[in-house]
Amino acid sequence: MSSESTEVWTGWYRDRRGAEAIVITAGGGQVAARIRGIEYTGASFATLRADGGAGEALTGCVLEWDLPLPVVSEGTSQQATLSCLLTLGERTDLSLTLHYGGAAYESGITGADFEEALDRVRRQLPPGAEFGPRVPAAA
Repeated sequence: MSSESTEVWTGWYRDRRGAEAIVITAGGGQVAARIRGIEYTGASFATLRADGGAGEALTGCVLEWDLPLPVVSEGTSQQATLSCLLTLGERTDLSLTLHYGGAAYESGITGADFEEALDRVRRQLPPGAEFGPRVPAAA
């Protein structure tokens, strides 16, 4: 994703009060989500804060969303889905699962480092397979 484009994904927000569907936007080096009427923004999911980054941090919750992510193998691009699960609390834990070619490739639980988690998934792909041109920027 370039700094000029904006990506929009749907997902879920969950905390002890329940769950709700959310829309996540990412672009220009910022991530944003409106949760229970409050806009949270930040440079990454792990740094989401209310009121344009000056307010309360988003914590004590789970965010889930899916990203379309092409995988190229032998010159052919196939659509795959990257499922993301982020827990924000005392610790920040991220888990990625790529659903591609009838298999699931998992990052395991990592800290909030999206690139590290994505690299763990990348290393599990079959020989000759690589992420296509729309690999998401560090979230």
